[in-house]
Amino acid sequence: METIGFWPALSAAERGKVAELAVRRSYRRGDVVCQEGDHAAVVVLLLSGHVRIINATSDGREVVVAVRGTGDVVGELGAIDGQPRSATVEALDEVEALVVPAARFAALCRRESSISWVLLLVLAARLRDVGKQRSDIGGGTIARRVAMQLMQLAVEQGVPEGDDIVVAIPGTQAELAMTAAISRESWARATRDLRRDGVISTSRGRVVIHRMEDLRRMAR
Repeated sequence: METIGFWPALSAAERGKVAELAVRRSYRRGDVVCQEGDHAAVVVLLLSGHVRIINATSDGREVVVAVRGTGDVVGELGAIDGQPRSATVEALDEVEALVVPAARFAALCRRESSISWVLLLVLAARLRDVGKQRSDIGGGTIARRVAMQLMQLAVEQGVPEGDDIVVAIPGTQAELAMTAAISRESWARATRDLRRDGVISTSRGRVVIHRMEDLRRMAR
């Protein structure tokens, strides 16, 4: 399930009300937008580009749990409940964003029920998506988990190039393997088999999907 983009779901008038409270900011690849554990100060609306959402494990490793792109909102949970950041947000490429102080964003949502409703729909869609990811990626054979993961990445940030879909990979092999609940070696073997069969090709930091239908068949 593809999540709902917050910004495109707002009306023009609602976007204007948000923009009045915001400043525009640019982030370069690798910039930290939000740091896990920090107290929430801003809500970030992505106008272009992609960020990855990272959680730290108890043994100090980092796991990529999601990728957000154009139209998405990040940092909204801290604005709602005032709790420290639940994850680190890092720019994957050049990002243009509107940055709104968390207190002002929360006050706006309290005043404008229609904006609050859009945010609720976004959070509901994300919650459903997390449940589906755990069910789809967390079960079945290793080949099925990797196929599901690549399909998810293609939906979230794939760029069509002719008959192919090009995906910028948001992390290392080890991080992707952890997300799929398999070992790095198993992830590497599965992608090697896909390359051998001509389903995908890979280069540093990206995967090109040549036969999406084959991935769908493997994910069933």
